Amino acid sequence: MEFSTYTLPNGIRGIHRQVRNTVAHCALVIGAGSRDEHPAEYGLAHLTEHAFFKGTERRKAWQVNCRLENLGGELNAFTTKEDTTIHATTLKGDFAKAAELIADIAFRSTFPDRELEREKEVIVDEINTYKDSPADLIYDTFEDMLFEGSELGHNILGRKASLMRYDGQAIRAFTARTHTTDQMVFSSIGNFSAKTAEAVAARYFASQPASQRGFVRAAPAPYRAFEKTVSKHTHQTHCIIGSRAFGISEDLPLALVTNILGGPCANSLLNIVVREKNGLSYNIEASYTPYGDTGIVAIYFSSDHSNAEQCIELIEGQLHKLRTVPLTARQLSMAKKQFIAQLAISSESNESYMLGAGKSLLVHDGIDTMEQVYAKVRALTARQLTEVAEEVFSDMSRLIYK
Repeated sequence: MEFSTYTLPNGIRGIHRQVRNTVAHCALVIGAGSRDEHPAEYGLAHLTEHAFFKGTERRKAWQVNCRLENLGGELNAFTTKEDTTIHATTLKGDFAKAAELIADIAFRSTFPDRELEREKEVIVDEINTYKDSPADLIYDTFEDMLFEGSELGHNILGRKASLMRYDGQAIRAFTARTHTTDQMVFSSIGNFSAKTAEAVAARYFASQPASQRGFVRAAPAPYRAFEKTVSKHTHQTHCIIGSRAFGISEDLPLALVTNILGGPCANSLLNIVVREKNGLSYNIEASYTPYGDTGIVAIYFSSDHSNAEQCIELIEGQLHKLRTVPLTARQLSMAKKQFIAQLAISSESNESYMLGAGKSLLVHDGIDTMEQVYAKVRALTARQLTEVAEEVFSDMSRLIYK
């Protein structure tokens, strides 16, 4: 079997895949992100992620940071709109140590105010770095506008002024409300059995009292397409064209369409037309980010100011073509083969597989094998892709920095 799943008595779910490798990866995926913040808590989920490393009931901050590094391993974490993940990489013999450390910081962090004050300065520097990058800033601004009035519509990092108000008590209140055991998955991959993985998880995670989420995420309100130009006095024009899209349960057809349009390969439609044939942009790409009940599809490019309008015309031409002209049998076959190969290569990264499996179990309470995913891709028809393109690309919004 490609993977094994289990559930601890307190509701924490687990998933494991046994592979022949000297390296092991594991993660606690928590279904709580910036989407779960109240307006007075913006930025708190991300601060919580940083605060996990600042000391526990058993360890000082330096002991947290050195526990795995002294063994040659790594400990890290990240926050998204809908989840927070603490993950570790070690030699397989140190897997239990990694699991114990993750449990310690997830359940016994003390969030000392003195450490938090120092960490806030680090996040302020992170905010300033992000603001200095228009290519990053435009994505968040676009998403803010696309999901205006929704919990999805604010930046993960938060604002400096509100960040400075948060203390350990605010973090404890946030985690008590959002970091519940029914919204947690412990994911692992390594050269040991599923029985061993479950035993280790039970040893370190089962003692946490069971808890259940007491709220439901609100669906985003409807929105109207928009066009906005902002004067940023940048050397180049930066532009995003995009719209809301399908949620994670309907992601596969749109993921393929987006890959055809502007995926990472040099033969994507936008790369060929905008960059290779016309030399108008060095950076052009299309991306699709699915959430639980919605998503965002976005085309980004940067160019000289004088080339921006032509880039937009060429992009709109490709969108119109995808909406109205079905792919030929040969085009569809090549697109599927390319997409399946990309998925296969991605799955060769054990860490990526482990993180993806944990997220899938959290959201779907199950996971498809890679062969099942490949079969679903092969079953897609040209008509399905045209219908998806028509539904998503017919009313696009636009944001320009210049």
